[in-house]
Amino acid sequence: MTQPPDPNIPQQPGAYPPQPDAYPPQPDMYPPQPGMPPPQQGMPPPGMAPPQPGMGAPPPQAGYYPPAPPVPMAAYGQPNVAVLPGMYYDPNSGLQIPDQTELASVARRIGAYFVAIPLIIVTLGIGYIIWGLIVWSRGQTPALQVLGCRCWRTETNRIADWGYMALREVVGGIIEGLAFGIVGIVSFILMCTRPDRRAIHDMIAGTIVLHDPNKVLAPGPKQ
Repeated sequence: MTQPPDPNIPQQPGAYPPQPDAYPPQPDMYPPQPGMPPPQQGMPPPGMAPPQPGMGAPPPQAGYYPPAPPVPMAAYGQPNVAVLPGMYYDPNSGLQIPDQTELASVARRIGAYFVAIPLIIVTLGIGYIIWGLIVWSRGQTPALQVLGCRCWRTETNRIADWGYMALREVVGGIIEGLAFGIVGIVSFILMCTRPDRRAIHDMIAGTIVLHDPNKVLAPGPKQ
């Protein structure tokens, strides 16, 4: 049944009687916050995903930068790097080093300086030089041999051979002696502060010093 028209409202011919609004206006779910700029046209409300092109939504406005994808991780706390067999990733230095070894600490590197002094005195200098010429082929100096350390080349992932050890000890030693030893002091500071513990003579030869307590880097019968 239809209700009779209200006599107080003028009716026009052919007009339908007014109907109550079936969809009353809804309150704004995201009112503007004090101190915040008004939202741009076409931008999603806070907490909602941006419109995707080709899905019937307007393209992102200029100035909108989607979040960067997360960096894939190979393991907890390690970047996605291909670790070579027999090696592991050292997060402190950012290098791959052989298993069962570790980067020689600052204390051990400083100890090598002080161990070399009595060895030079005991061997009368010439004995220390001959000793060094022999163990250079093993990636060691007499002091590093006493402390169970070896020089490792990160470019080839091998023990530093005789030639690179000569480059490290002779050329590096000459350079560190320049400017009345000031270069040597700078080299010592670099060794103490760099995460890979490289001094200037290590940078020249491309070596790092590893502590090898289990002698896993000892040359085998074929070397």
